[in-house]
Amino acid sequence: MVDALERLGLDYLYEDEINQILERCYLQLINKDFLQHGNLYEASLCFRILRQKGFRVSADIFEQFKGKNDKFINDLKYDIRGLMELYEASHLCIEGEDILDEPATFSSHMLQKALNFLDDKEASMVRYTLENPYRRNFTSFSLLNSPRDFDAKILKELAEVESRMVQSIRRTEINEILRWWEDLGLGQELNLARNQPLKWYIVPMVSLPNPTLSQQRIDLTKTVSLIYIIDDIFDIYGSLNELTLLTEAVNMWDIGPVEQLPYYVKSSFKALYDTTNEIARRVYDKHGFNPIKSLRKSWVTLFDAFLVEAKWFASGHVPKSEEYLKNGMISSGVQVFLVHMFFLLGDGATKEIGNLIDNNHEIVSSVSKILRLTDDLESEQHENQDGHDGSYVKCLLMEHEYSSRNLIREHVKQMISDTWKCLNEECLFPNPFSKHFLQGSVNLARLVPSMYGYKQNNSFDILEEHIRSVMWKEL
Repeated sequence: MVDALERLGLDYLYEDEINQILERCYLQLINKDFLQHGNLYEASLCFRILRQKGFRVSADIFEQFKGKNDKFINDLKYDIRGLMELYEASHLCIEGEDILDEPATFSSHMLQKALNFLDDKEASMVRYTLENPYRRNFTSFSLLNSPRDFDAKILKELAEVESRMVQSIRRTEINEILRWWEDLGLGQELNLARNQPLKWYIVPMVSLPNPTLSQQRIDLTKTVSLIYIIDDIFDIYGSLNELTLLTEAVNMWDIGPVEQLPYYVKSSFKALYDTTNEIARRVYDKHGFNPIKSLRKSWVTLFDAFLVEAKWFASGHVPKSEEYLKNGMISSGVQVFLVHMFFLLGDGATKEIGNLIDNNHEIVSSVSKILRLTDDLESEQHENQDGHDGSYVKCLLMEHEYSSRNLIREHVKQMISDTWKCLNEECLFPNPFSKHFLQGSVNLARLVPSMYGYKQNNSFDILEEHIRSVMWKEL
């Protein structure tokens, strides 16, 4: 229920009900009789729901499911529903919380073995859970796409509510974005660059699903569009001299230095300049403070990182893996997106909180690292292309020439898992951020496997098809 409401962005409508669920979960986890009863499903579910909401509940509750040898009780292998929820709960672990490492391994192993004797429907549910743990994936837009939700009447009803409430809002947002993009004319001027405004809309739509955050989604789609276009200018269009002058202009926040550059460079910078100033004015009008310095700083940092990569590519320089990753986390564009989201949500009214986001807080760096490593891991395996951005996997292979590619890949997967632990901890109370910003940051990280999953019929394509259907579906 809580997952469903959050996924639809309708949790603000059912705040009282959610608080009742949270209170019930908390009371169960501190109830000695409940713990002695040993209900794996209930304990795991309550733990996960509370952790997702930022509560620092102890993982010691899982000790009750261990035997005298300190191993999980073997009879649990028959509790498929409990094992599925234990597997989900294990993805909410934080750094240093070794007690949840064993449940992750145990539940995964038992569920894999269970696939051999389950019927088709149960096997489908288990396989879906193993491939798409809720905390680390945003794999289906409609609740009805998940086999785990198929028979849940309340979820179907919520999906219908979502359809009635949100479709017209999305259509309005998409139409405004498309008008803005067409008026810019960058899609026509940069015919080799990506021209995908509907896909760009997916990122804010998933990050901030709450129907009341419509203007934030529109402004953030503009931000995402500009990140992609500038990336393509650095990768495809600009010479190193032109890119250097463009970066200097962004640092000065002055359109004058780009007057001598090609028209597409001038028009791109003007779009960036005007859009960013417009967002700053909107924040000031609504929340009473002007974030332009922070917004500018985020763009300056991104352009500097793009230029570093352009110089590496032009000279044939292969950076050390640490140097590459540090710069690659910035060039992912995540920092720009989260900084803009932070201020559009009205956060940052005080200088102290604003400084946290300016200085690349752990939440920002964690999401950036998850995106960069996932992108490099997937593109290295599936695309096998030599892009301007390089690859962390390739850097590691060159540094450790005797290591196999599979070992390097497993190392990177572990880095992603460890980064998730850091992100999980940063989202627990107390922290200085609003619930919308925290959830938006986590949702962006959860979307990453879909953004960079090069599978047939991946969920990012499904999301795009959903948006197209919204555009043409009659109300």
